[in-house]
Amino acid sequence: MSRQYRFHQLDVFSAEAFLGNPLAVVHDADDLTWTQMAAFARWTNLSETTFLMRPGVPGADYRVRIFTPGGELPFAGHPTLGSARAWLAAGNTPQNAVEVVQECGIGLVRVQVAGDRLAFAAPPLRRSGILDEQLLMTIVAGLKISRSDIVMHQWVDNGPGWCAVMLRSAEQVLKLQPDMAMLRDLKLGVIGPLPAGREALFEVRAFVPGLGVSEDPVTGSLNAGLGVWLIRTGQAPPEFTVSQGQALQRRGLVHIERRGADIWIGGDAVIRIEGALHIP
Repeated sequence: MSRQYRFHQLDVFSAEAFLGNPLAVVHDADDLTWTQMAAFARWTNLSETTFLMRPGVPGADYRVRIFTPGGELPFAGHPTLGSARAWLAAGNTPQNAVEVVQECGIGLVRVQVAGDRLAFAAPPLRRSGILDEQLLMTIVAGLKISRSDIVMHQWVDNGPGWCAVMLRSAEQVLKLQPDMAMLRDLKLGVIGPLPAGREALFEVRAFVPGLGVSEDPVTGSLNAGLGVWLIRTGQAPPEFTVSQGQALQRRGLVHIERRGADIWIGGDAVIRIEGALHIP
């Protein structure tokens, strides 16, 4: 006998169909084992698959576990937005009328909803500061660039382990053809400024070969870390938009905004598939 689970697949960070980052969501997954979750995430072969469960701490509306094909993450951005959208679509109501509160491996994450667009409050950085030269030389070799091409660099780790480098231009970012074997132990974000007059201020790419996905199409956690770094150091205005996914024939847009003490990371999250998952 197999058990049936409610299932959604969503398009996150794009209002245009099939141009964002897909997310698989399994509901009421409390009885699934880590092995079953990991196996299903490998089978979907998406950058992330999430499993929704009853909350385990006061104040949370639900608990989520987040898996890549390579294992489990304590936090990720597009799974946060997509999971909140799927949880609401399943007929659930948050305790707080203003926002949904998600429990995950880093604690509680607040999510606000406005139509198709959702936004989460960027979690605090677990690690910040500049990268050491030995790590930078690994990045230079892996990206096949010169050390002088990196104009700024920083740890922007809010859970997954992100480090980031800024190149001179978005054009240079888009032309990268990395050696993934060199970058295997890293979660690396690369950002470069777009020409004036474009909808977005920066182009971003995210390389995560160690997670079983060479490049993530559109990445909420990375852009949350980048937003905290760039806004707080004055390298970006309090409100701006990032483009990600062009190198993979996607058109993701991530909206970053400082409101009071919080930096919010927003994007569209649209359900594309719904049905039932059968697991033996």
